[in-house]
Order: sequence, then structure tokens, then C-alpha cells
Amino acid sequence: MTSSKIRPWIINALVAALYIVLSVGPAAFNLASGAIQFRVSEGLNHLAIFNRKYIWGIVAGVILFDAFGPGASLLNVLFGGAQSLIALLIVTWLGPKLKTVWQRMALNVVLFTVSMCMIAWMLMLVGGGTAFWPTYLTTAVSEFIIMTVTAPIMYILDRVLHFSDRIQ
Repeated sequence: MTSSKIRPWIINALVAALYIVLSVGPAAFNLASGAIQFRVSEGLNHLAIFNRKYIWGIVAGVILFDAFGPGASLLNVLFGGAQSLIALLIVTWLGPKLKTVWQRMALNVVLFTVSMCMIAWMLMLVGGGTAFWPTYLTTAVSEFIIMTVTAPIMYILDRVLHFSDRIQ
């Protein structure tokens, strides 16, 4: 394999590892899984607006953390992985139709906030008496906060690191 073919695999492995590392801190305070999820790692979802090749590293990070982190279960892996993949695919499909990075980031925030209904549904299924709407509210609000707070950070990092060029 040439280095141009290996590079995206290595970058995505690093993104997955970074996702896991950034999730461990909130997990120590029970804030990475459940009805309230403040995973700083969710800010990495913004990488996909710079280059769709990042999708695989992001989704791999989600799946690995959901498989081995707190609350690990097959349902968590399936729902968490599917929610991330669906939102990322939609943003990479609709994103190019938007003119600015900020518009794409706003779309990403909205898509991930809305798609937390999948996580709320999963929590309702495994939680027994967990009500959907209150759970959806808390998961959506926590996702909205993290995605909104990390958007300007990722924007500034892109100005320095040029994410699109890193994974070519």
C-alpha cells in the first residue's frame, strides 16, 4: 500500500483513539452515558464537515467507547453507532449545499441534537420505566450544548491545522 492509501486509515485510527480519550473524563463523573451525556468527544463530529473521510474514525470511536465504556451493551453500540453514522452521512450530503463553514456547523449541531431521539429511544428500551420525552430532552440539550461549545473550538483548530488537508 502507498502512503496515500494508508494515511486516511492512520488518521481515522487517531480520531477514534482521541474520541475514546476525550470520553473517559466525562465517564469518570457518569456524564458520558445515560440520560445526560456531556461527551466532549462529540465535538469531533465537526471534523466531518471539513472532510467526509473522517466519518469512519468518528463512528469507530463511538462504537468502541459504547462497547467498552460505562453502560456498554450491544444496544448502546448499535444505537450510538447508527445515530452518529446517520447524522454524519446527512451532514456530508447536505453540507456542500451550504456556503459557509458556520452554516455547516450549525446544521451539524441541529442534526446531532435531533438525532438524539435514537439514544433516548434506546435508553427507554433498556431503562424499563424511562420515559421517552424527558430522556430525549436531556440527551438533546446535553448534545446541543457540547456541539455548540465545541464548534468554535473546531473552527479555530481548523484555521491552524487545516483538517481537510490532513486526511487526503
